[in-house]
Amino acid sequence: MNEDVIRLLPDSVANQIAAGEVIQRPASVIKELVENAVDAGADMISIILKDAGRTLIQVVDNGCGMSPSDARMAFERHATSKISAAADLYSLHTMGFRGEALASIAAVAQIELRTMRRDDTVGTRLLISESQYEGQEPASCVPGTNIMVKNIFFHMPARRKFLKKDSIELNHILREFERLALVNTGLDFTLIHNDVTLHQFMRGSLKQRISDLFGKNMESQLAQVATDTSIVKIDGFIGMPRFARKRGFQQFLFVNGRYMRHPFFHKAILKCYENLIGADVQPSYFINFNVDPSTIDVNIHPQKYEIKFEQEQAIWQILEAAVKEVLGKTQAAGALDFDSDDTLDIPLFEPDKAVGTPDDGAVGSFDPFSESAVGWEQIYDNFNRKAADNSGERMGMRASSGNITADNTVLRPSRTVAPPDPALFEVPEAETSTPSATCLQYQNRYIVSPTNSGLMLIAQHRAHVRILYDRYMARFSGGSMASQKLIFAEDVELSPVQTATLKARMNMLKSIGFNVDDCGNNRWSINAVPVSLTGLSATEALLSVIADEPGSEDTSAFCRPLALAMAEATAVRHQQPLTQGEMESITADLFRSSDPSYTPSGLPIISMISNDEISRRFETL
Repeated sequence: MNEDVIRLLPDSVANQIAAGEVIQRPASVIKELVENAVDAGADMISIILKDAGRTLIQVVDNGCGMSPSDARMAFERHATSKISAAADLYSLHTMGFRGEALASIAAVAQIELRTMRRDDTVGTRLLISESQYEGQEPASCVPGTNIMVKNIFFHMPARRKFLKKDSIELNHILREFERLALVNTGLDFTLIHNDVTLHQFMRGSLKQRISDLFGKNMESQLAQVATDTSIVKIDGFIGMPRFARKRGFQQFLFVNGRYMRHPFFHKAILKCYENLIGADVQPSYFINFNVDPSTIDVNIHPQKYEIKFEQEQAIWQILEAAVKEVLGKTQAAGALDFDSDDTLDIPLFEPDKAVGTPDDGAVGSFDPFSESAVGWEQIYDNFNRKAADNSGERMGMRASSGNITADNTVLRPSRTVAPPDPALFEVPEAETSTPSATCLQYQNRYIVSPTNSGLMLIAQHRAHVRILYDRYMARFSGGSMASQKLIFAEDVELSPVQTATLKARMNMLKSIGFNVDDCGNNRWSINAVPVSLTGLSATEALLSVIADEPGSEDTSAFCRPLALAMAEATAVRHQQPLTQGEMESITADLFRSSDPSYTPSGLPIISMISNDEISRRFETL
C-alpha cells in the first residue's frame, strides 16, 4: 500500500510562504513596521535605511513598548493583540490584525529588537535569524520599540536577485512613505537614507502634510471637499481643473485612516471632471472616507490595499455630489490670488492729451451697389484663400496655436492624394489598382478619404503625434544629442521621489542634452536642454523623463516619455483648420511612420467605414 503523501509543512517553510505574500520588497517591511508603531500609540516615528533597505531597515517609535514575553510571542504566526475573535474583523480600529507581519519579516531577514514599556526600568533585546531565536536578554533602552531588519532575503538568493537597483527600491519606499505620512498627519515622521535626511515632518493638518510632501505650490492648486452623512463622512482635497496634469499627478484614497486602491471611487471622481479637463490629463486628489468599520471588509488583500464596502453605490453618489459641488464653486468663483502679477496694464489718464479717431480701415468712397464693385462671391473666395495661405505659412507642418472656430462642420476638398497601402486595412489584392482619391476635412478634426473598401477617417491630432514622435525618437536614437544652453537657467523644486529618479537618470539626461545642477533641498537648476526640444519648457521636458520610476537602461526607452510629450505639445490641435498641403503631408507622412494605426500611447488613429455598412444605412431609405 502507498504511504500517505499529505503532510504538514515545517513552520519555517510556512513562514516563508506567508512572507512571499506579505513581504515583496523593502517597502513592504516599512509599511508593516510603521503600521505596528501607529497601533502601539506612537506619535514620533523614525525610519533609517541603508542601501535602500537591502542592508538595514530600522524603525524607531515612542509607543507603548512590549514586555519580554510579549516581545518573544510577537514573532509567532497569528500572534496579535489586535483581535481575539472572528467577529472583531468587522470592528477594526487598528492597522494590523492578522499577526503575520513580524513572523514573515523574521523568515526572510535578521532581526534585532529593543523594546521597553514606559513603566519598566529595563527593557529587552531579542535576536532572530531565519525564524530562529538566537537569544534574548535584558537591555538598557528608552520607552518604545526599536526594531532593526538586516540583510533582507539574505538566505534566499532567488528572491534577493529579483530586487531592483537601489534607486528603484528607494523610489518604492518613498511612495510607501507618502501614503503613511498622508494618512497619519498627527505623527512626527523622519526618513533617513544612507545618513541623509530625506523627510522630516512635524504633526499638522492634511493640507500642511501635502505641502511638505509635494511642494508649497500644491496649496494653491487644491480645493477642500467636506460632507457628512449617516453613511459616510468624506473630507480631503481635490485638484482644481486648470492644474490637471499629464504626469506627476497625485491620487490618494483613504478609509478610516488606511490607504486603499478603489477603481470604482476613482472613476466617480474622474466622472466629475469629464467636461472640465482634457482626456489626456488627470487631476490630483486626497480624499479620506470615514465609515462604520462593520460596513467594510479589509481582509481581502495580502497588503490590505483593497477594501470592500457594503454601501458602495450610495457612497459613489455621495462622493460624486460632493466633488461636483466643490468643482462648481471653484469654476464659478475661481481662486483669489492677490500676489498674482497677471493684472491688466491700465495706462495713466492724461486729460490734456489729444485722442485721435481710431482707423477702422473702411474706404469711404466704396459703393457696394456700383457695377464696378467686387462681387460678394469674389470677396468670400479671396478671404478664404488669404486665410488658407496665412494658415499654411503659420504652421509650416509645425504646431501653432491657430484660431479655433467654434462650429465649423464644412467638408473642404483638397487636391488628390495617393491612397494608403491597402494592406494596412486588409483590403483585397484586387482593389489595389484604384486611382487616387479626394481628401476632405470634417469638423476641423478629421481627414476623410475614400478607399476601395469604404471611407477612411484619420484623427488629425493623433496622426500628427505619431509622425512627430517617430521624428523625435529618430533624433534621440542618433547617439549623443547636442545641447543648447539656456540664457536664463530654470529652477525647479522636485519631490524626494522625483529627486531620487533624477539622480538615477543623470547620465542618461546628459547623453540627450540636459545639463542639471543640484542646488540642495530637492531644488535643481536646468542650464541646458536638447537642441531639438520644441513645444515644451525646460521644466516640463525634465518632468516628462522623471515621471516614471527608473527602470530600463535602454536610452530609447528612457527617451520615449520626452518624445511623446514633445509630440503632443507640438502636434496640430483639434478644431484647427488645415490647408490642402497640410492634409496631404499628414496623410503621406502617417503611412510612412512605424505604426500608422495607433499613437505611441495606444490610441487609434484611423477608423474605417466599410462600403457594406454605408449600403446598409441606405437599405431602409
